[in-house]
Amino acid sequence: MDRPFITESHDIFRKSLRSYLDKEVRPHFEQWEEQRQLPHTFWKQLGELGFLCPWLDEEYGGMNADFGYSVVFAEEMEKVGAGLSGPGLHNDIVMPYISSFGTEDQKKKWLPKSTTGELISSVAMTEPGTGSDLAAIKTTAVRDGGDFILNGEKTFITNGATTNFVIVVCKTDVEAVPAHNGISLLVVDATEGVVPGFKKGKKLNKVGQHASDTSELIFEDCRVPVSHLLGEEGKGFYYLMEKLQQERLTVAISALTSAERMLELTMEYVKQRKAFGKRISDFQNTQFKMAEMATEIKIGRTFVDQLIVNHIEGKNIVNEVSMAKWWTTDLAKKVAMECMQLHGGYGYMEEYEIARRYRDIPITSVYAGTNEIMKVIIAKNLGL
Repeated sequence: MDRPFITESHDIFRKSLRSYLDKEVRPHFEQWEEQRQLPHTFWKQLGELGFLCPWLDEEYGGMNADFGYSVVFAEEMEKVGAGLSGPGLHNDIVMPYISSFGTEDQKKKWLPKSTTGELISSVAMTEPGTGSDLAAIKTTAVRDGGDFILNGEKTFITNGATTNFVIVVCKTDVEAVPAHNGISLLVVDATEGVVPGFKKGKKLNKVGQHASDTSELIFEDCRVPVSHLLGEEGKGFYYLMEKLQQERLTVAISALTSAERMLELTMEYVKQRKAFGKRISDFQNTQFKMAEMATEIKIGRTFVDQLIVNHIEGKNIVNEVSMAKWWTTDLAKKVAMECMQLHGGYGYMEEYEIARRYRDIPITSVYAGTNEIMKVIIAKNLGL
């Protein structure tokens, strides 16, 4: 399939990344899943090889690369496993906030070491009692001289256990009307013991995506310098909305890549496995199931690739990306179920990749905005 945003340079980048992953990551991925965490050496290697934040300006350690490199990165990491999602979040979800809204001092403080793998980043939005409704967050930051006093608790934070700094979504004006006008973004040093009042909570035991560490973050009278305010005070909600287009597009890219991988795995399996004296692939039911999945995945690929082109061109495609996010993640869940069924009992065994894919994919319809929220956005844009 012709992909106009993929050039020879992107292909070279893909070949290099794939070679590294095959040699240094695949042999250890199962162990990392068991440990529920990616080793820091992995991040360092990604940085040394130029795979972290290649889109950044050269002065900060990047290569001024376009979003096509981010697409390649997301696809190749997903082909190994969804548990490698941490670096993708670091690259294309967290760091754009620093690059777009940070001061020059903030950029120099956090960007260069984020490209080398010395620093791992995260973003903290979700709270124990607040998910999709960001305007209802309870975490507050009160000005006290040259500091903000930060209080609150965040949960489900990807990279939370290993993060070195975290962008915290908080309320600096609890009286603001509407409420989202009181939201700001603070960058907090997440090295435990360095910032009084900050601590990392328990590492959460998820159903899937095990190698991607997820944890709670707790702030109790945590002092954060005013110089760590990202952008303007009270503009945090708008900054989040501006960056969600890329975040949700990245989720769609990964979900579709996972669906393609599951179809590939199942295609290989049904051609080899025999029942009632013939291959499973010879049964019409199997053929119809495979044909249906291949068709839907092809439709999804065509749509998502067009959105990638539009995103690179700087177009506002929030509505279309919302469509892609819910549809591709629901499709990937459907494909996971159908492919596991076609694997029979073996599909339920951890030694088969389809089992891991089956447990990894459901959360994609929840994070980056639930699929229900995506439909709310679409309905609003339809004038409903």
